[in-house]
Amino acid sequence: MSKQLCKIYRSSKKEGMYLYVDRMEDLTRIPDVLLQRFGKPELAMTIALSPERKLVRADVVKVLAAIAEQGFYLQMPPTPEQYMQEMRDKNDKL
Repeated sequence: MSKQLCKIYRSSKKEGMYLYVDRMEDLTRIPDVLLQRFGKPELAMTIALSPERKLVRADVVKVLAAIAEQGFYLQMPPTPEQYMQEMRDKNDKL
């Protein structure tokens, strides 16, 4: 896999929910049911993804594979346990 330009949209309905899509295809392959639950997509950023790139809450290889296979990757908000673990990992004083 090489670099892929992706758009990342944040959900207007659910904090911490994001959709990753191919920049050229944009939202054309997103099922209507998902868009209804996601709410109005708000563009967060456009980014070049590659297997070497690190993402905070997602495995970039899985993101790229999902975009290639189904046209999108849906990142769900972290559970409270995941969020607390992230905070502990970032703060060595805890």
